[in-house]
Amino acid sequence: MGTLPPNSMGSGEKIENDRINHGADMNAGNSQETGIQKLDAGALFVLKSKGSWLHCGYHLTTSIVAPALLSLPYAFASMGWAPGVLCLVMGAVVTFYSYNLLSMVLEHHAQLGRRQLRFRDMANDILGPGWGRYYVGPIQFLVCYGAVVACTLLGGQTMKSIYLISRPNGMAKLYEFVVVFGAFMLILAQIPSFHSLRHINLVSLMLCLAYSAATTAGSIYAGHSARAPPKDYSLSGNSQDRVFGAFSAIAIIATTYGNGIIPEIQATAAPPVKGKMFKGLCLCYAVVVTTFFSVAVSGYWAFGNQAEGTILSNFIVGDTTLVPKWFLVMTNVFTLLQLAAVGLVYLQPTNEMLEGLFSDPKMDQYSARNVVPRLIFRSLSMVIATTLAAMLPFFGDINAVIGAFGFLPLDFVIPAVLYNITFRPSRRGLLFWMNATISIVFSALAVLGSIAAVRQIALDAKNYKLFANV
Repeated sequence: MGTLPPNSMGSGEKIENDRINHGADMNAGNSQETGIQKLDAGALFVLKSKGSWLHCGYHLTTSIVAPALLSLPYAFASMGWAPGVLCLVMGAVVTFYSYNLLSMVLEHHAQLGRRQLRFRDMANDILGPGWGRYYVGPIQFLVCYGAVVACTLLGGQTMKSIYLISRPNGMAKLYEFVVVFGAFMLILAQIPSFHSLRHINLVSLMLCLAYSAATTAGSIYAGHSARAPPKDYSLSGNSQDRVFGAFSAIAIIATTYGNGIIPEIQATAAPPVKGKMFKGLCLCYAVVVTTFFSVAVSGYWAFGNQAEGTILSNFIVGDTTLVPKWFLVMTNVFTLLQLAAVGLVYLQPTNEMLEGLFSDPKMDQYSARNVVPRLIFRSLSMVIATTLAAMLPFFGDINAVIGAFGFLPLDFVIPAVLYNITFRPSRRGLLFWMNATISIVFSALAVLGSIAAVRQIALDAKNYKLFANV
């Protein structure tokens, strides 16, 4: 990381400390730090800077270690053992490195007295206003709101799984469960700020450890069961299918590691911010390594190329289960509860945007003037997300396109570009060329992953039906 002159660093820390010491002027201080001339209700009310490094770690863990990790054995099934493990390791190394680059850029600007609270703020300041308004901002919104829709759909699917385990011949439809989960999310969406989620995200951290441990144990148990399917680790399909399957698997792994809201998470840290995000990332990636690798390896070992989109589906064979029913219900309940926390985290950029558009920063956050539009528009955003989830039970295919087109640039490409522009490392040095290589390679993978995901949509189009009960 580059260093700053002592006077410059002292000035930045003074600005941040002034923000703490003048509680009554905190809103104005926040506006000054971010370089925003006009008071911004979204930044003031949603992205409150009050958290510790532990809180950052909780937010990071919830945003990355989500139930999407249960699809990792399926990604392995399209790649095989060696490529699968290699991609999982590379994903961990590159995303930790990239997220740390973003954090260092954010710290640098905070020390200079211009704290950037949002991804689009970074793009506006470093790349130019057009990049923030027309590229980074829209892509981040699509990724985050797509994650909310996906969590709502997965929540409905998980509730239906729990229902069918207890009532195998039950007649309830998927969209009914999606609506129930969406109604639950509508209530939780009224939680006022990102910082307010810190205790929920601590519980979320424990839940992801719980269902990952249960899934790993269940896979080992099922793999040794007499009813276990034959273990076949060969790649199925012709050569073309294998190539596109491999690119789809890369997109799945990249999306599983995806975050897309590093600046917003770092914005929740109380000043001074230096070093807090790195500690939070270390906590997060300790959980990442524990959960991702245990689930991916055990699930693929147990079911081979028969691993399904979510490994929990492999535990159900006809009207019976390969693990005790109570154990499978418990694992699904842990998953269901964490899905709510993940959906809330990815709803924050939408909430921040809505507050910025419809709230008055000169009024109190809990005044009627601000509470009423907050209630209306947050509820409306969840109603739209729930409707999309119920209508499009094949949203996973669409989300793969969003992930390849969104998560790969936001999490792999842009951080390296922002770092090189901000710190200007020597073009003769290793750091510059390593960042440039990451940007080029993952830009190519984003294009190839998008093509593979669109191809999968075309192949599955014949099965598409609105409000399908899948």
